[in-house]
Amino acid sequence: MPEGPSIVILKELAAPFKGKKVIAVAGNAKVDKRRARGQTVVDFKSWGKHFLICFKNFTVKIHFLLFGSYRINEVREMEPRLSLKFKNGAMNFYACSVKILEGDLDKIYDWAADVMSDRWDAKAAKNKLLQSPQMLACDALLDQAIFAGSGNIIKNEVLFRARIHPKSKIGALPAAKLNELTREVRAYSFDFLKWKKAFVLRKHWLVHTKKTCPRCKILLTKEYMGAHYRRTFFCEKCQVRYR
Repeated sequence: MPEGPSIVILKELAAPFKGKKVIAVAGNAKVDKRRARGQTVVDFKSWGKHFLICFKNFTVKIHFLLFGSYRINEVREMEPRLSLKFKNGAMNFYACSVKILEGDLDKIYDWAADVMSDRWDAKAAKNKLLQSPQMLACDALLDQAIFAGSGNIIKNEVLFRARIHPKSKIGALPAAKLNELTREVRAYSFDFLKWKKAFVLRKHWLVHTKKTCPRCKILLTKEYMGAHYRRTFFCEKCQVRYR
């Protein structure tokens, strides 16, 4: 599942189509795709894991789910969920969710919750965390209402950076740790973006998919946990479980 930084990269790749008219639409998405034909792209936006194609009176929302993908000016050997063709190229989206949003996006999205946004509000994120003291840290970092764009990779790496056990309860975290957690989610997301663009993201993983703790030199624990039963890698020694 693409995380927030990957959607920012897609937004940048799609930029040449801003201001361009859609000349043809195809795909098996069960929405009224024809609305986009003949329309001009006003803007591309991202919110968390959502890629937003903005037209004058509506927006097409793409969510890549677990196995979605895209191709810019290329095609895959499968029918796209949505294909938008322009005079200067095409965007093709596969195995994803496609929905049409009506109305003002500012009334739909809380931009301050997007960890990649210039409007990110760390104080608001912290206040949301404090409202759920029983929430596990591993769930908090996947809660899109708090950290839009944070996914499983970011979760594992941030908790390791902050030395927080994934089963720690948010209400048990010392104030300094809560601040560190909130700060590191955004900081790591921009590191993710930088490394992803340089094609070296995997080289910088400290615990995600790894077997040995780089700090303690002992075996990491791999466990499926949390409300969404997601794969989690952590060190039982250096990541403190706050109860």
